[in-house]
Amino acid sequence: MFTHRYRYVFIMLLSAYAYINTVLCEVYRYFHIDIAWYHALMIFVLVTLVTWEGSRLIEPWLIRRFPPQQQRIKYLGAFFAAGLSISCLATVAIVYIVGVGIYHYPVAQLEMPFKLNLIYAGLISLLFHLLNAILYFFREYRNKATEAEALKRISAQAELQAIKNQVNPHFLFNNLNVLSGMVIKDNPRANRFIEAFSKVYRYILHSQDKELVELEKELAFIQPYVYLLQQRYPDGLKVDIGVSEQYYNSYIIPVALQMLIENAIKHNVISRNSPLHIEVLADAAGNLTVRNNRQPRQSVEQSNRIGLTNIAKRYELVCGRQITIHQSPEVFEVQLPLLHLN
Repeated sequence: MFTHRYRYVFIMLLSAYAYINTVLCEVYRYFHIDIAWYHALMIFVLVTLVTWEGSRLIEPWLIRRFPPQQQRIKYLGAFFAAGLSISCLATVAIVYIVGVGIYHYPVAQLEMPFKLNLIYAGLISLLFHLLNAILYFFREYRNKATEAEALKRISAQAELQAIKNQVNPHFLFNNLNVLSGMVIKDNPRANRFIEAFSKVYRYILHSQDKELVELEKELAFIQPYVYLLQQRYPDGLKVDIGVSEQYYNSYIIPVALQMLIENAIKHNVISRNSPLHIEVLADAAGNLTVRNNRQPRQSVEQSNRIGLTNIAKRYELVCGRQITIHQSPEVFEVQLPLLHLN
């Protein structure tokens, strides 16, 4: 506070204000102090100036002597005591010089001017250091809030990265099993399968460091992914994607569609007699809906937090939005908010 660039303006205004109050209260007449107005104003200016500047000059030394980070109370207490001492000593010297040097008053006649000016010096010293303490604690609070926000952001980013780095190994192993059979029996199909497989993992690796991706890119990725799944369930899986191009510039969480389709496959029976039908739709309300018919399995493997929990957490961390889940005996659907970047 004491190094503020407008401190001299504040000193002049405070000095003038104090002098005007003494005039209005008729202090000089009441205490029989005979002094010219300009000398009285000069005393107020000098006392205020020395009080402020004295505190400003000793502050660096006190900071080294009592580091505020470790000794906050000692620092503020010592700062006030030192500033008050300088202010009082300077006040005595200023009143003495004016009274004796200019007006040639005996020291005994300066008793009341000493008292009045010492009271003023003590009050403004207290005012200055109270303001300084308030600003100090406010800066501390603001710094702590900034640090807490930074830590919260770093923690959220780390948590988000940990979630995004989780890739279900079963998808890799299942497709490698299918691929091994194709390579032996049917090379053309194997080549197409390998191409689709590479596209899927290229997209996953490319998008894992992103918080959001365009819906158009996500839909382009999901096509080879669906092809891979249909090789495992040739007659038991049907996936219909009915998203209009007007929604292509919207954004969603990367690999969210893959996780929802994988979740539907994991929890439902898939067979030629009981096919699983998955629909991907977008609506005017700004949602992307993934819906499937329900035919629950008797036992479901542990998902290791990959799936709905993963998607919900990522939406919460990235944009503070929530996904919506609707479930009935016949249908299960999840609505993902379509996002737009500012």
